[in-house]
Amino acid sequence: MDEEEITIVSGLPRSGTSMMMEMLEKGGIEVLTDEVRKPDKDNPKGYYEYERVKGLPEDTRWLKEAKGKALKVLGELIKHLPDSYDYKVIFMERNLEEIIESQTKMLKHKGKDLEGISNKDFRKTFKEYRIILKQQVASHPSMEVIYVNYNDIMSHPELVVESISAFFDGVLDKKKMLSVVDEELYRNRAELG
Repeated sequence: MDEEEITIVSGLPRSGTSMMMEMLEKGGIEVLTDEVRKPDKDNPKGYYEYERVKGLPEDTRWLKEAKGKALKVLGELIKHLPDSYDYKVIFMERNLEEIIESQTKMLKHKGKDLEGISNKDFRKTFKEYRIILKQQVASHPSMEVIYVNYNDIMSHPELVVESISAFFDGVLDKKKMLSVVDEELYRNRAELG
C-alpha cells in the first residue's frame, strides 16, 4: 500500500460502500472515519463516513490526513477531490432495482415523504447519476479505478476479493476481507428472472 495514495470508496447510495470500507479495514488498510453517523437498522455495522468530506471543495486541508488510508466519498463530491493527490478508487455498483428498494426503505425509516416519487423516477435519476459519476472518476487525472459489483461480492466473494487484492498489489488480507461478507445483511434483493 502506497502511503502517499488515498483510497476512495465511492458509488451510488446503498451500493455497498460501507461494506467495502469494512472489507478494506479488515484487509489491512486504515480507514478515515469519525463515527458521527451512528449505525442503525439500515446499516447495522456503521456507515464508515467522515464528516469533513462534506466540506469539499471549500475545505481540502484535511486530505493530508487521508494519505495511506481509505475514505468514503459519495456522489457529487468526488469531482472536487484535488489532483494534487493520487487516488485508488473502488467504485461500487449494484443492481439498480436493489438500490431503489434499499434507498426507499431507508428514506421511509427516516420519515421522508416519498409521495409522488415513483420507482421509474428513482431508476432514471440513479441511472443518469451513475453515468455522470463514472465519467467524473474516469476523467480525473489522478485516479486509478476498479469497478466492484455488490451482487458479485454476494454471489462469488472469493473472485471479487482476489481482484481487489490484485488492485492493491496483493498486500491485503483476503481471508479477513471475506469474513465481512454477510448474507444476513443482503436484504434488498432484486427478483431476477
